[in-house]
Amino acid sequence: MKKIIFLFLSFFISVFIVNAQKGINFFSMYAAGGKMLMNVDSSAKNVFYANVFPNQPHTSFSFLPEVHQVNIQIYFRKTDNVQNYRYTILENNKPIVVNKSINEAQLKEVDRGDEEIFRSTSFGTFPVKDKIITIITYDIQKPQDVYTTVFYGKSIPRAKIAAIGKRFIVEGGVDYKYIVDPKNKTDLILNEKDDELTIVKVKSDIDYIYAISIKDKQTGNIFFNSTVWQYGGHINEAREFSPYVKIDKSVFKKSGDYEIVIQPLIKWTGCRDCDFSPKDIEKYVSRYTLSITLEEENYTKKELLIYTLIVAFSIGLAFLTILYFIKKRNKKQLIENEQQKNIAKLQLNSIRSQLNPHFLFNALSGIQNLMNKNQIDNANKYLSKFARLTRNVLDDKELISLSQEKTLLDDYLQMEQLRFGFKYEINHSENLDLANIEIPSMLLQPFVENAVKHGISQKATDGKIIITFIKQANDLVLTVTDNGNGFDTEKKNNGLGLLLSDSRIALLNSIYKENRFTLDIQSSTNGTKISLALTDWL
Repeated sequence: MKKIIFLFLSFFISVFIVNAQKGINFFSMYAAGGKMLMNVDSSAKNVFYANVFPNQPHTSFSFLPEVHQVNIQIYFRKTDNVQNYRYTILENNKPIVVNKSINEAQLKEVDRGDEEIFRSTSFGTFPVKDKIITIITYDIQKPQDVYTTVFYGKSIPRAKIAAIGKRFIVEGGVDYKYIVDPKNKTDLILNEKDDELTIVKVKSDIDYIYAISIKDKQTGNIFFNSTVWQYGGHINEAREFSPYVKIDKSVFKKSGDYEIVIQPLIKWTGCRDCDFSPKDIEKYVSRYTLSITLEEENYTKKELLIYTLIVAFSIGLAFLTILYFIKKRNKKQLIENEQQKNIAKLQLNSIRSQLNPHFLFNALSGIQNLMNKNQIDNANKYLSKFARLTRNVLDDKELISLSQEKTLLDDYLQMEQLRFGFKYEINHSENLDLANIEIPSMLLQPFVENAVKHGISQKATDGKIIITFIKQANDLVLTVTDNGNGFDTEKKNNGLGLLLSDSRIALLNSIYKENRFTLDIQSSTNGTKISLALTDWL
């Protein structure tokens, strides 16, 4: 008995729920497009109402996937001539009312709260589940303006491509080649004779709601979009014209994968009680991959500019990178060279610090020698010259002018003349600017001192020293010649002054790498000539 009661209650509740679902909610009204309004089931969700399309400006489309019944009303403004309106109602494209006028007696005034009173009447309640209810209205005074309102209770069919064709140029015209019933991925080669693609869609009752687009799968950019389907020239098995679109080949700029997307232009967010997820929406979207191979690549001016900029940027970046490492290497080399130069300068200073005491010691020996010979006047003169010479020698300048070098040598030779009585000359080329040409300080003094001490010191008044400053092209040549007894140039010289001078010239060559210092010594029983050439010094 309990089981019977339970089954009865379950049956009663089920019937109640079904009836409740089918009951119209007249408190919630939807715009259906144009002059149409609608009410739907109380529990219906996902009511996508009043969709319009660019290619059908007078058509409104309401997608009602969960609606069982729909009540449809039409409303008029008070200025509308209702008697001129006619309507036709279709169910699944079959007429149930044809070209009927509006029953004005059934019009009721409706206050919509916007200070305007409308008049409205109902076309009735229609079962719409798995059906299409279409209402066509027009004003007999404007028969060219026909308005269509579609209440779509079926599932929107997913679009399918029937064929993909390419047009190519032949002698005397054009021809076509089609790939029928293409797969999800289609390979297509386009050569210079191909000029156009055609995409044919499987025909449906609502072709106008679909849009087709093509995007580059690599970049995601959509470069073709159309809502206009053409008819004629393509006939299906039912002998009906199939919709198609034409695409100029030039839209494909490079080889690669492209995606064809065909989808209904439904406002998926423009509904009440929506619970459609992206996954639900994707059920209505068709996607095909078109793998294009272009035998001749085409690029837009923008793409060429971008590619040019990329290449220029890459070259510039590579150049800057190379320049950076070259500069880094050069900087390191400069630092190392500077360090070597500084070390060489320190060594030069060290040599000069050895030359100065050597010179001073020899000069003091000369004073002592004069005093021992009781040549007091000459000793005083020697001492006077020595004082000025000492100031110049101890001056810590790296470079001095030729004029200063000549004065230093004059002072030294005049000082030594008091001891030995020799003769000397200091000559120079007329085109040498002695005041503005600089050389390393005390460059010739050790060689002159050696000529006095080891060359003509024993010859007294017969001794002679000649010093010359000569310009040879861009070279400066300094010579010291004496008429002494000479020496064997092959033997190692133990004189401190000459040893230090050799070391000094080697260090000068490490500092002035572009200006070579070359020393040449020629000696015989008739005298000695020392030449020091400063390459490209002038």
